[in-house]
Amino acid sequence: MEWLVWIGAAISLLGLVGLVMSILRVNRARKSGLSDEELRAAVQAAMPLNLGSLFMSVIGLMVVMVGLAFS
Repeated sequence: MEWLVWIGAAISLLGLVGLVMSILRVNRARKSGLSDEELRAAVQAAMPLNLGSLFMSVIGLMVVMVGLAFS
């Protein structure tokens, strides 16, 4: 079941990349000098990526734990 650990690690890594992309997107919007409403819209637009990436990271870590438990 070692392959399950590596698959889970890859899924978690993809989720981490998505989280970093979300952080960079919001940081870029903050530095661009948008108005309060425009900044709020930009943050709301980044939320699906943020939540999806967080979900992928959690699922990947769960797969790693299952792989470790069955090893």
